[in-house]
Amino acid sequence: MRAEWIPGDVMGALLAAMMPANALALEASMATGLRIGDVLAITRQQCARGRFTVSEEKTGKHRRVYLPKKLQERMFAQAGRFFVFEHRLDEKRHRTRAAVYKDLRRVAALYRLEGKKIAAHVSPHTARKIWAVEAQRAGKDVQRLLNHESEAVTMLYSMADILTRRRTGGRI
Repeated sequence: MRAEWIPGDVMGALLAAMMPANALALEASMATGLRIGDVLAITRQQCARGRFTVSEEKTGKHRRVYLPKKLQERMFAQAGRFFVFEHRLDEKRHRTRAAVYKDLRRVAALYRLEGKKIAAHVSPHTARKIWAVEAQRAGKDVQRLLNHESEAVTMLYSMADILTRRRTGGRI
């Protein structure tokens, strides 16, 4: 199932109910537009610099990333010896995407909006779509920033809010 867009305030409510490290990882995804796997692979040294290059796991493309100062400080404060988001059993590995996904799905299943469950399929990729919609509204070159080859795919991200509202009849 395709991850859908949800409003930032709804995502904020979900983040407030999640485990802190998982919520912080999603915040980093919403601030940078990185896929959750790439966020989880951020090392302690990269976080300390605040501006670094990521080799995207899915595509192998390189992308320059900037962490806003307050986010960088919060990430560094909870960082392990090697990775910002440590694996729960092995400090030399980073947290898994599945751990973040399960936590987000658990919270989303409990959350109600006007007495009803959230209509959208919420996953960690939702954070990337939230970032893309905000970047589009700010007039940024979303296709370049997301490293997409296809303009059509980029439009699915940057217009995710409109597409979700159409599909759900205005209900999120």
